[in-house]
Order: sequence, then C-alpha cells, then structure tokens
Amino acid sequence: MSRFLKPLAVVATVSMYLVLIAGALVSATGSGDGCGRSWPLCGSPVWTVEAVIEFSHRVISGLAALAVVAFVPVALRALPGRRDARWLGFLGVGFLVLQSGLGAGVVLWGQPDAVLALHFGISLASFAAVALLAVLVFQEAGAAGDARPGALAGVAPMAFVPPSPRLRRWIWFTLALSYVIVYTGAYVRHTLSSLACPAWPLCGVPVTGAAAIQMTHRAGAGLLALAIAVLAWLAYRERHARPDLFRGSVAALILVGLQSITGGLIVLTRLSLASTLTHSGVITLLFAVLAYLCLQVARDEAGEPGGRRAALAPVASGGDTARVAAHS
Repeated sequence: MSRFLKPLAVVATVSMYLVLIAGALVSATGSGDGCGRSWPLCGSPVWTVEAVIEFSHRVISGLAALAVVAFVPVALRALPGRRDARWLGFLGVGFLVLQSGLGAGVVLWGQPDAVLALHFGISLASFAAVALLAVLVFQEAGAAGDARPGALAGVAPMAFVPPSPRLRRWIWFTLALSYVIVYTGAYVRHTLSSLACPAWPLCGVPVTGAAAIQMTHRAGAGLLALAIAVLAWLAYRERHARPDLFRGSVAALILVGLQSITGGLIVLTRLSLASTLTHSGVITLLFAVLAYLCLQVARDEAGEPGGRRAALAPVASGGDTARVAAHS
C-alpha cells in the first residue's frame, strides 16, 4: 500500500466535507447568483461578497474533484478484488460528476426548488462514498499490521458474528429515512421556509403553506431521532457480538441529538450563520456514520474482508449461541 494513500484518503474526505459546508454557506447567504449566469468562472463585474462566496465554493469543489479523482484509482489498486471498494469508488466519482453537472445547470438555466434540493443530497452521497472508501483503506492498513506513522490503531478487521436480521434491516431503513430528511431540510432552505414557524419545537402559527413545509421537516427529523434511538437499543442488545455496530449507533444517537439542537437554534437565532452551517455539518457526519453501519452490514452479507464470520460468540441477549452458530 502506497505511503501516500492514507494521506490522500484524508485529503479527499476532508475536501468533500468542505464542499458541503461551502455549499451550505452559499445557500445560507443567498450567494447562488453571485457570479451571474457564468460557469465555471465568475462573470460578476464586481467582486461582491456574494461573488466571492460563490466562486470560493466552485474553487473548493474543483480541488475536491481533483483529490477524489487522484484518490479513487490508487485506492482501488491497493484493494484489488474488493467489490465494496469498486462500488464505493464508482459511486464517489459518479455522484461527484452528477453534482457538478447539476450545479452548472442551476447557474446556467436555473432550476425549480424541488430540483435545487437534490444538490445537497447528491453531494452528501458522494462524500459518504469517498469517506467509506477511506475507511476501507485504513482498515486494510490496520489488517496488514501497518506500523508506519499515521496508521490508525485498532481498526484491523475482526471476525464478527452477523447481526440479527432485525438489526440489519433497521440499519438500512434508518439510512434511507435520513436521506429523505436531508432532502426535506434542503427543500425548506430553498423555499425560504426556515422561519415560517417562528416558534420551536411547535410552529406557533397555522400550519399552512411554508409553515407546512417547515413542520413536515420537523416531524421527519423527530421520526429520524426515534429511529436512531431504536437502532441504538437494538445494537446495544448485540453489543458483545457486534461492538462496531453498537459504537456506530451511539455516535449516530449523539449526532442526531446535536442535529435537533442546531435545528432549534436556526429558528431561535433567526438564521444565524453559525447555527445554519453547524446544522449542515452535523447532518453530513450523521449520514456518514449511518452509511458506515450499512457498509459493515453489507460486507457481512457479501463475505468481504472485514465482515468475516466467527464460529461462536456471546450475544447480549443471554448468549444465544444457537443463533450465532446458525449464522456462522
């Protein structure tokens, strides 16, 4: 494995995260038209604050694209024969191209709010794919006993018992639900409905029009928090057999709590930039954590390295070795 691969994985992941934050900054400051109808360069005759923000977002996106295009082929060569790595590389680059095309289309021709809301979700999917490919790189390095500086300790693949079907299905359901909530949140932002409900957590005004859009998002966010709480409980029951899923579910539970807090702060602070950007940053991390849980489950199902099955292991619900043996 190239000594440059892990630093490149970090650069690609961080740069994709910055793309999402920069995009949220563009939306929060209303800078989408800062460069006029020109793309990829900025056609604004005057470098206004909006033009600087919009063009900075394009520069960050371009640099991130270069980092991802450099990282993915090197990672795939370092992980030969890995179907999960190939899929993640394909999705990372594919969604990156789609994201760039949609961004250009928004600038050149304009798009309805329903399409504009897709942009954040597509960027989120690209980020998650790149981040998960980076996870595979670090896990492979740990499995090989990489002792060089920068090696991530304690990430070597373990022989885990497959999770129960109920936990596996709930993990996939929670990821899908989170993506829907991300879309509704982006739709709230693009329809300028963020302050349609002046109170929080209730609306404070009749729930019609923009207020209905806002409350639909809040109801969905509450449902997601409940789904993640159930996920954490299910993972807790199998924490001895699958500590990776339990730790991930705890991280998701913490992040969804922060997400609810920052969502409330957006309303209570009347769209302060700090709360708005933090809200976008936290949901990005939450989606990545849920995607990681799905990756671990998918590798179990596909028999990929890192998802190897143990012959026997105690489970939290009373050491049900019969279920474990049946899965092995």
